[in-house]
Amino acid sequence: MDFAVNILALGVPFSVALLIASLGEMFNQRAGVFNLGCEGIMAMGAFLGFLAPFLVGRGGPTAEIWNYAGILMAMAAGALMGIFFGLAVVTFRAPQGIAGIGLQMFGVGVAGTFFRHFVGGTQSIPGIPAMPIPLLSKIPVLGPILFSHNPLVYVAFLLPPAAWYVLFKTPWGLRVRASGANPRAADSIGVKVNLVRFQALAVGGALAGLAGAYLSLCQAKMFSDEIIAGRGFIAVALVYFGHWRPLKITGGALLFSLAQALQLAIQGRGINFPYEFAVMLPYVLVIVVLAFSRENLLLGPTALGRPFNREIRT
Repeated sequence: MDFAVNILALGVPFSVALLIASLGEMFNQRAGVFNLGCEGIMAMGAFLGFLAPFLVGRGGPTAEIWNYAGILMAMAAGALMGIFFGLAVVTFRAPQGIAGIGLQMFGVGVAGTFFRHFVGGTQSIPGIPAMPIPLLSKIPVLGPILFSHNPLVYVAFLLPPAAWYVLFKTPWGLRVRASGANPRAADSIGVKVNLVRFQALAVGGALAGLAGAYLSLCQAKMFSDEIIAGRGFIAVALVYFGHWRPLKITGGALLFSLAQALQLAIQGRGINFPYEFAVMLPYVLVIVVLAFSRENLLLGPTALGRPFNREIRT
């Protein structure tokens, strides 16, 4: 029983960065833009989230304020990188896959370079501590699993219903879905498709930056070149896994993270099992699920990856 509770209690916070980044990528793809640069945006978010409390807030009375200042910096940088990506793929109609890889390399490279310039080597920060919810955190089993985490964990699990409401119950959400499903029809009724795509990229970039800041401020409480560790690409895969729907994406993020927590528990307990296979388990799981759900992938935005030019009919 304790073994299962520990896995679940680990899996919930592990899922947060993936969940936030996946929701941001969902907005990108719903608007018709395929952004493989999520990894680079997360790297910049992780560095900037770490930098503010490291340089200014370490150990001082305002340390907590600078943690949240780091989060705002990470989100602002992510939004700007999303807009920068939009200039390439929306305005200049560059191939989205190649531009995304370029953004990923740019973000990871710049974050690593700035880290070595401003910090120099591995350093830890206090980060954002856990904030157990009174009374709820004392509930047997559920308390440690759901109600004993830091504030960003609670915020992250409020985001899927908020994203669902924005996407399916607001005029802007309708414009986003129309821009990804049938941009020419949307344009014919007055929707500014390219503007909507820029807006979705800014939202997606801000969420990816927040996901990166979570890793450095709440999970690792440090920054390193490998802190993202492929999570940006997993986030892109989870959007397909969840069929572009926030609640299904949440389930995918939790499934991947529980598999990750399981492999750590296997190694921690010294179970006679090749650790290489345990490390592979979460990634193999995603590949298998995607392979068996390929028919559902046809339900995605039909204009995904296609630039829109109102002067040219395609």
